[in-house]
Amino acid sequence: MARGDIIAIDLPAPAGPKGHEQVGHRPAIVVQTDITDSRLPTTMIVPLTSHLNAVRFPHTIYIDPSYQNGLSKPSVLLVFQLRAIDKTRLDMKIGQLELHYLQQLDIEMRSLLGL
Repeated sequence: MARGDIIAIDLPAPAGPKGHEQVGHRPAIVVQTDITDSRLPTTMIVPLTSHLNAVRFPHTIYIDPSYQNGLSKPSVLLVFQLRAIDKTRLDMKIGQLELHYLQQLDIEMRSLLGL
């Protein structure tokens, strides 16, 4: 998987009481650099949701579906849900995030992490 790939993933429910983490089968963006990806058993992803009201939260990006990204409906990129997942949870590549969205994602990740 390469940075900017949109992949189908399976996010398990966390142990304990239900929280606000994204769970279930859904698309996500690979955000980890290609240089380190092959040397680690995990990869960093940002999940997407089709619940468009999520755009009300800070650190989100609205994404229109396109042939390039492979999304079937408008979605919201949940940058504030940035997380590491085991590579065994990766399913298949759906598409590739367009450059202008990837640039927005970089800005939001820097802002979220204070970089």
